[in-house]
Amino acid sequence: MTEQHAQPAPADEFDDDVFEQKAVRLAKRERLIAERADAAGGAYPVTVPVTDTIPALRARFGELEPDTQTGVVAGVAGRVVFSRNTGKLCFASLQSGDGSRIQAMVSLASVGEDALQRWKELVDLGDHVFVSGEVISSRRGELSIMVTDWAIAAKALLPLPNLHSELSEETRVRSRFLDLIVRDQARHTVRARSTVNASLRQTFSAHEFIEVETPMLQVQHGGASARPFVTHSNAFDTELYLRIAPELFLKRAVVGGLDRVFEINRNFRNEGADSTHSPEFAMLEAYQSYTDYNGIADLTQELIQNAAVAVAGSTTVTWADGTVYDLGGEWDRISMYDSLSAAAGREVTPATSLDDLRAIGAATGVDAPAHETHGKWVEELWEHFVKGGLTRPTFVMDFPLDTSPLVREHRSIAGVVEKWDLYVRGFELATGYSELIDPVIQRERFVEQAKLAARGDDEAMRIDEEFLRAMEHGMPPMGGMGMGIDRLLMAITGLGIRETILFPLVK
Repeated sequence: MTEQHAQPAPADEFDDDVFEQKAVRLAKRERLIAERADAAGGAYPVTVPVTDTIPALRARFGELEPDTQTGVVAGVAGRVVFSRNTGKLCFASLQSGDGSRIQAMVSLASVGEDALQRWKELVDLGDHVFVSGEVISSRRGELSIMVTDWAIAAKALLPLPNLHSELSEETRVRSRFLDLIVRDQARHTVRARSTVNASLRQTFSAHEFIEVETPMLQVQHGGASARPFVTHSNAFDTELYLRIAPELFLKRAVVGGLDRVFEINRNFRNEGADSTHSPEFAMLEAYQSYTDYNGIADLTQELIQNAAVAVAGSTTVTWADGTVYDLGGEWDRISMYDSLSAAAGREVTPATSLDDLRAIGAATGVDAPAHETHGKWVEELWEHFVKGGLTRPTFVMDFPLDTSPLVREHRSIAGVVEKWDLYVRGFELATGYSELIDPVIQRERFVEQAKLAARGDDEAMRIDEEFLRAMEHGMPPMGGMGMGIDRLLMAITGLGIRETILFPLVK
């Protein structure tokens, strides 16, 4: 009797053991091809006659009593993840893409001596195999196919990792295809992400939003304070930027009369990578005419809570480490300046001088921000004093004017703008504005940003004349928001950003 379990797959494909296994499997591939006269068969047939899926059979027959015959014949395909060969009976576990499994029982009585021997000689762990036969429950109660016919659907040339050992994080990230084969959590995360996106679209549809698409290649970067990736168009012989945000194009759409728009898009920022940042990431942005930052905060809370319910069945979610986190109820809304003043033990206002802010930083060990301004100091100090103490989802309201060039000034508080950042699980998940719609003030803000850029601030915005021209045709009052899809998955699942992105960028 022989029994196979998936063996460790070294990082180097040409490790001696893997090299030997690959050579053996290549020989089996040659044999399979040689045994088939038609090009459609062999080790890689064009198709196999599948009639059912493994999940569907489990849903239909999963509660069979032990040692039960159904009389139902099914043809299924799956990846071999376990194999045990005895003299007259071979067992294999076939796994589908969602991780569900069914046992294949290949017996001498059912397939004959030649087919049984070929199974023993040709089938390896990792192969995709088609089997056809009666659906039964084994004497141990395991849902099985009593095989009468089988075929290789795709021959694997490299071995699988050990299914009973945890993959390292590095292997999970670099070889996500293996991660998806081996680990339930990896498959669940991919499906959760799809569920989240579907929920977001459903909520927007209920509020009569239109989904649109905007350019990824732009002649001028804007819509956020970030360092862009730069490329060159041979066709146009010009420098182009990968977008850092879709904001300025979405606002053009609103000028054109699309009063409620959203986009789920890819953004690119040429900055650092850590547990909450990736150079390439998915972003949701939405703009709604005739509302403000309070209205867009209400919408954002609804979007997130609906997504949590879609994935977890409740606004109370359980993270991968077992932590229970409550996304339900009405979320707190706190003032940035008031919360900073309370935590720092002294009043900080929009009128606090740069020297006073430097003094607070020096006394508490907070380093000066690059290209320091009043607003950058306030935000640095707020992160030092307040951010770590936020546990429940919290909207942090009313930001400094000089760090928010696209935001309307506060209607009643001088020196701040109507902007919020939403903090969940200790990180910024979303941001929202009462949008600036006065083209004259917007031009002034762009000029100030251009001065920062001239002084070496790579994150500062440039003057976007085409966007200003659109504004000059009349932009309606609106609220807007942006939210990282990867971070939304982090908030719901408790995972790090490299786990929520299917194929993250790695060195």
